[in-house]
Amino acid sequence: MASEFLRLRLRQFANAGQLGTPQLVRVIIGVVYAAAMTVLLVLVLIGLRDAQPDTARTAVVLGGSVVLLGFFVVPLLFPVSDRMDPRAFSLFGFTPETVARGLLAASFLSVPAIAVTIVGLATVVTWSATVGTALLAVVGAAIGVVTCVLAGRVSLSISAFALATRRAREAGVVVGVLALVVLVPGLVLLVLGGGTEAGGALGALESVLGWTPLGAAWAVAADAANGQWVLAVLKLLIAGATLALLWLGWKGLVALMAVTPSQEESVREHSGLGWFARTPSTPTGAVAARVLTYWARDPRYYAQLVIVPVVPVIAILVFLFVGIPVEYTALLPVPVMCVFLGWVVHNDVAFDNTAIWLHVASGRLGLADRIGRTVPVVLIAIPLIGIGSFLSVLFADQLSALPAVLGASTCLVLTGIGIGSVFSARFPYAATRPGDGAFTQPQSPGATWALAPGFSLLGTVLLSTPSIVFGVLGVFADPEYAWVSLWTGVGVGVVVAMVGIVWGARIFDRRGPELLAAAQRS
Repeated sequence: MASEFLRLRLRQFANAGQLGTPQLVRVIIGVVYAAAMTVLLVLVLIGLRDAQPDTARTAVVLGGSVVLLGFFVVPLLFPVSDRMDPRAFSLFGFTPETVARGLLAASFLSVPAIAVTIVGLATVVTWSATVGTALLAVVGAAIGVVTCVLAGRVSLSISAFALATRRAREAGVVVGVLALVVLVPGLVLLVLGGGTEAGGALGALESVLGWTPLGAAWAVAADAANGQWVLAVLKLLIAGATLALLWLGWKGLVALMAVTPSQEESVREHSGLGWFARTPSTPTGAVAARVLTYWARDPRYYAQLVIVPVVPVIAILVFLFVGIPVEYTALLPVPVMCVFLGWVVHNDVAFDNTAIWLHVASGRLGLADRIGRTVPVVLIAIPLIGIGSFLSVLFADQLSALPAVLGASTCLVLTGIGIGSVFSARFPYAATRPGDGAFTQPQSPGATWALAPGFSLLGTVLLSTPSIVFGVLGVFADPEYAWVSLWTGVGVGVVVAMVGIVWGARIFDRRGPELLAAAQRS
């Protein structure tokens, strides 16, 4: 029966040529990229044959661990439709073991599986100095490749089975993007750091991963090349046990999916008026309640907020990498988060889509609309600035810098609100439609979609420059400047926020029909 699954998989490959032009272009780009990366990795592994054993060991074990982790984690964090779903074969009378065996064989006919197979075989060249290490490299690579493909198959089925709802998929995407943005810069900085400390850290990480299911298969030949045959056998047993347990889990998953219906999107029933019962019965209160409801339930707003804590992490990594002391780096996270927290309102109108007609039809609701949309940002900013600033200066052991951090952070949020109130009314651009994926970005004609985010962010930073400069002087020159930063930041921020809200309200009242048309194009 495995041949039937292989023929079905080949037919799916043949049908890929009948896709539309955009999908076909994406497929071609993906294949070319995978081929280029495969060739590059093969050349690196061949080159490692003449490298120092410790260097080759670290590269192979760490690289193999990352690849295996990617096969298992990526389908969970970035769910895609499974074209070989085990449930599709439940009515054909096949036993679960037959389906599991056939789908595993068919999984080798995929671009990632072919790429990892070729790269796995290249590790044999890396450890081909002796016949014994070459034979162990063949066994370890075979186990590692099969483990990768089986892990991907299990992960893809779990994703299609347990993460079938839209909310689960979007949560997975948000977590995935957050993990990539946080981990990738850290790994890059660690690798680029060079020197004894970076090499020692990578070596220590390799020695740990070699005893785990992630790296055991790839460490077998490495231990043998160093003359540690006992350790090589032990790690071979770990790799074999991992593969056996994964196979048993895969068979059990197929058997479970064959008799279990698909998950359906659960519909939550909300009682009461929610935020509308907690806000004043005024136009501003009604707008605030509606926007607060969006921020509490709409995944599109969660996706926007992902950037708020992520960027400071990247900034800290970069500054620590270039040698800036931690007592100064610790003062950065809160102001950086405030930059993007105030910035998120710059296209808030477009997120309403057709619902913006409620505000347009009400007549001259611009001021209430502008104020109401700032309420969620203010509610988040107050504890963020208050608690975060105190923790920052406490960790940096610079309590005298507290007014500077408070002033710069407050200024950045308020100026972002003021500028965003103008931009969202005057320069709305296409945004993700309600119900679509949180990271889906529709096409937008013209250059507004590219210029509006950049100019609103740049304007926020420029108007906050006086407070930031005084804050820097308060840290490095005279602590009295920290108080100047506080009062300057609060003053400039309040003025910009008030002017921006009033200006944006007038634009909203004047351009109501145009805003409705622009929102419908989102």
